[in-house]
Amino acid sequence: MSTQAVPDTQLGLSAEEIQLLRQGQAALGGGSSSSRGASRASSQGLLLLDSSSLSALGRYFDHLMASIEQRIQHLSYEAQRFTQLQYDEADGIIGGADAEIARYTEILQQLDELEVDFDRIAHIKEIRFQPAPQAFFVTSFLLPST
Repeated sequence: MSTQAVPDTQLGLSAEEIQLLRQGQAALGGGSSSSRGASRASSQGLLLLDSSSLSALGRYFDHLMASIEQRIQHLSYEAQRFTQLQYDEADGIIGGADAEIARYTEILQQLDELEVDFDRIAHIKEIRFQPAPQAFFVTSFLLPST
């Protein structure tokens, strides 16, 4: 029985797709005689068109696509997890920064209060050590002593 084959370059595939097709046929080469025939055809740049070869190639690509899809799902999950961790970490950093800003604001308020107190005390000290006003001396002489 003659098996029909077609050059894989006439299938309308890109160079990368032809390479994948050839890899798929080569990967099937260790199985049945039709798989070995498909592998030989692949090495010659041909695609066997018999139903057994095409079915085996279809199953191979289905399995390969399922593996790729599983990997995509895993990487998507990891990317989502990483994004959530970064979001949580940023949220924690922002919360910490807000607390530090509040603490800094409180310290500045305390400094302002201390500066006001310092200025008041300095003013009191200036008044205390200035010579007494003349009225004080006059009244002290006029008041009867006890």
